[in-house]
Amino acid sequence: MSHRALVIGATGIVGQNLANRLVAEGWSVYGLARRTENLPGTIMPVAADALDPESLHAALGGIVPTHVFFTTWTRRESERENCIANSAMVRNVFAALPRPHALVHASLVTGLKHYLGPFEAYARGNPPQTPFRETMPRLAVENFYYSQEDALFEAAERLGIAWTVHRPHTVIGYAIGNLMNMGTTLAAYATLCRETGLPFVFPGSPTQWESLTDVTDARQLASQILWAATSPAGRNRAFNVVNGDVFRWKWLWGELAAWFGIDAAPYPGHATSLEHMLADRGPQWTDIARRHGLREVALGQLASAWHTDADLGRPVECVTDMSLSRRLGFTGYQYTPDSFLDLFERLRAGRYIP
Repeated sequence: MSHRALVIGATGIVGQNLANRLVAEGWSVYGLARRTENLPGTIMPVAADALDPESLHAALGGIVPTHVFFTTWTRRESERENCIANSAMVRNVFAALPRPHALVHASLVTGLKHYLGPFEAYARGNPPQTPFRETMPRLAVENFYYSQEDALFEAAERLGIAWTVHRPHTVIGYAIGNLMNMGTTLAAYATLCRETGLPFVFPGSPTQWESLTDVTDARQLASQILWAATSPAGRNRAFNVVNGDVFRWKWLWGELAAWFGIDAAPYPGHATSLEHMLADRGPQWTDIARRHGLREVALGQLASAWHTDADLGRPVECVTDMSLSRRLGFTGYQYTPDSFLDLFERLRAGRYIP
């Protein structure tokens, strides 16, 4: 069977890595995004806004994918608005496909906010006991992940196609200008510390500093999505996906510091907002970028400090169980320090950090 993929959000941290993996596996890949000029030549660009049905119909008119992968989201002022906008993107894509019944499988990437709640009530109240498992019920709050899932389930039932949902923890991988990019944010922060003498302080909560946790390499996520989209065992299920190891930030922080040739500052015992620390550092970054000939002079294009604060500031332990996909045949594994260090190497090679 000839596989033809439509990746929604192909320029993002998840979409880029997935699209590249599918190309490497011999798939024909269409990459949909509002701006497609930075897509590699191996991916067929589809310039459209998933919230604009007219632009979607025009852009998708001659495209007949066998698989569609939803890897993007949009942020609004309230969770109610998030639910409306993000579920609309899913419905709009299905409605715009000229031959939707040619689809075999549809995949949706969400995340641990499925268990922790939306940004408005993030990790508050009584989140489920760790490790998070796919069998845990939905929280009794509005959550745009649930709205996206419901739109996917409705389309899959109507079209008679298979579906999967993938729930990563914090995704570490290569993407520039991404709304949620801890790895690149920490790379920019560490560079500022080395160049200006700012102490490299872990900005998160005592719970995150001390507790076991995990993350998801974008390459590991791409591997699981590919496995689920092509394996009978992966049909019609939701899967957690993390690297497969666990760590404590109090250990990993020193490993990251060493790569940049700096010392990890003593942990102060409380969260320290990275967004606040970086708020007035834009001119310093511009100076660093110009001195070293870097490609990006705007700190805001590299650092999404608000999201890193949200992830590292959680007051609860976050450990994810992925036994379900392992029992069904997915055996991928990624060593977490390499997730960060591989990314740092690529950012340096691309002249995004010195």
